Amino acid sequence: MPLPKPPAQRASRLDATAYSATLTPSKPGARPAAPVPTATPAASAPSAEVLRLPTPSSPATPPSGARPEAAPRQAAKAPARSAAPKRSRKAAEAAKLFVLDTNVLMHDPMSLFRFEEHDIFLPMITLEELDGHKKGMTEVARNVRQVSRELDQLAASLKSSSIEEMAKGLPLAGTGHREAEGKLFFQTELIDTPLPQGLPQGKADNQILGVVQALKGLHPGREVVLVSKDINMRIKARALGLPAEDYRNDKTLEDSDLLYTGVQALPADFWERHGKTMESWQQGGTTFYRISGPLVPTLLVNELVYLEAPGATPLYAKVTEITGKTAVLKTLKDYGHQKNAVWGVTARNREQNFALNLLMDPECDFVTLTGTAGTGKTLMTLASGLSQVLDDRRYSEIIVTRVTVPVGEDIGFLPGTEEEKMGPWMGALDDNLEVLAKGDSSAGEWGRAATNDLVRSKIKIKSLNFMRGRTFLNKFVIIDEAQNLTPKQMKTLITRAGPGTKIVCLGNLAQIDTPYLTEGSSGLTFAVDRFKGWAHSGHVTLARGERSRLADFASEVL
Repeated sequence: MPLPKPPAQRASRLDATAYSATLTPSKPGARPAAPVPTATPAASAPSAEVLRLPTPSSPATPPSGARPEAAPRQAAKAPARSAAPKRSRKAAEAAKLFVLDTNVLMHDPMSLFRFEEHDIFLPMITLEELDGHKKGMTEVARNVRQVSRELDQLAASLKSSSIEEMAKGLPLAGTGHREAEGKLFFQTELIDTPLPQGLPQGKADNQILGVVQALKGLHPGREVVLVSKDINMRIKARALGLPAEDYRNDKTLEDSDLLYTGVQALPADFWERHGKTMESWQQGGTTFYRISGPLVPTLLVNELVYLEAPGATPLYAKVTEITGKTAVLKTLKDYGHQKNAVWGVTARNREQNFALNLLMDPECDFVTLTGTAGTGKTLMTLASGLSQVLDDRRYSEIIVTRVTVPVGEDIGFLPGTEEEKMGPWMGALDDNLEVLAKGDSSAGEWGRAATNDLVRSKIKIKSLNFMRGRTFLNKFVIIDEAQNLTPKQMKTLITRAGPGTKIVCLGNLAQIDTPYLTEGSSGLTFAVDRFKGWAHSGHVTLARGERSRLADFASEVL
């Protein structure tokens, strides 16, 4: 059924007396939506008892002495007034009450503002534990001090320091964090809830469990949830019948298999489907293709694509530009050939060739390489860095850093300067430099020694602890073992880059040694996910190990 035509002229204005008119009810079964079809002349004529809006063709003639102008206006207002309390009531019922453990605030100082419309409760023992960890120069101490400042700003918004006003809760959006719509509640009275006899009453974790159990009894119609990074704490809470969750806001991805790989295989019918509308040209020995079609929305800038078909020339390209429904592909340089060797290193597989193209690209300021042990991440990065520092003079020196997290027991303090202390942590660097130095066999022993001295003079080893406030100008920065960095540490390092600096992050997400970090919350995962699609960054997940057959087999079966 076609819709009726809209009225050609405006309806007459309502009188001021019409707003206060009393309604005359229509038929008992009439719906409020009945006036909608009567607003147009083309609609079917309603019965005389239904109120109608005045139209230009029919002047307002109120039946049975009622004022028809007021009915639709007030009938439309009535549902809006009744619906508003329902929405707010539903939102209040859906809002949960999260009790935060101390380790959540130590891990993420901004976790107070990450719970959207839900409320937060801080037990008094949590504030006591925060006070005990505020001294020092560690990352945990800095986070605790930041939490204390945020809590102080929230408490400063109180008009008085009475317990009654504190018990009403502090709006979390009061300090400018508009995404936090809930309230913050402090423990303002002693909560004495007996726990099972087997749990020591004086332990901080058990006191927090007692607070959760008491809040569950005080708010029977509301969901009270404990949030903790401590696995044992969550297990004890569930054993007591209390809901407990991990703090998941720091996780970039729930599943590491969803991480951006940086490489995409083109469909087998790529040339048939895109050949008719494709444009191609050559510039500086490189071929460019401009394609359009259903493949373009799936591509990202600087993503690497390939097409390998039996009996045909393979295509290895990089997406350089995406404009609307078209994308430009640029063919890659073949670093697998000996004539294109980088400091004596050639690519042994497709992913290594992709990685060397990104590492040698001066327009690519940030490169991330992930992969299992033995895929050649450090060797290729060092070779490309030395080639661009010593041969091309593109960068002034190489700076290598890594987080000092031991795999086993710590061996204690290390003597010497900053560089000497970092020496034992840089065994991978020494091993790869040894491989690169063996490449020139014609120089003799003296020549190799001179080369080693020259190479080492261009490589500086720095500690993460002294990176704050620095600016690297025209440097080739290598961040090794980046999977052990937190997102905040990763941000601190990447923002050190000055003009002309290139940063390369290397890591294996299957070898995380930092406590409280997982594959989803690692700083390397965070950087890969945030930088994908940027025109001056690239990422490659190296799939095949090239160290030795023993290392490849061990990485698969162990």
